Amino acid sequence: VQLQASGGGLVQPGGSLRLSCAGSGRAFGGYIVGWFRQAPGKEREFVSAIRWSGGTIRYADSVKGRFTISKDIAKNTVFLQMNSLKPEDTAVYYCGTTRIVWSEIGNHNRYDVWGQGTQVTVSS
Repeated sequence: VQLQASGGGLVQPGGSLRLSCAGSGRAFGGYIVGWFRQAPGKEREFVSAIRWSGGTIRYADSVKGRFTISKDIAKNTVFLQMNSLKPEDTAVYYCGTTRIVWSEIGNHNRYDVWGQGTQVTVSS
């Protein structure tokens, strides 16, 4: 599978963005799709993930209540709706896929395929 991440941009604090992660080459069935972000000089950190079959979801504590992950089966796409954005959300956002056990989804080293990343900048 190949991944194409899109939807980033510049937004003011309190604003919203919707990121997309489109898969091509094969369907996401059997995979977990995760969103991570990486700010300059920092480690890549877990944001959210969804199990394609069944729809189990997890969020990082820092985004709970503000971000929503969802999927569109027909489009083979995972979305990340980001509301109430803060300056500390500024980062390059990446989507990745994995088949690892659910307990390890926060480890970016366990993901097999990554999209190219999309820049999110939250600034006034």
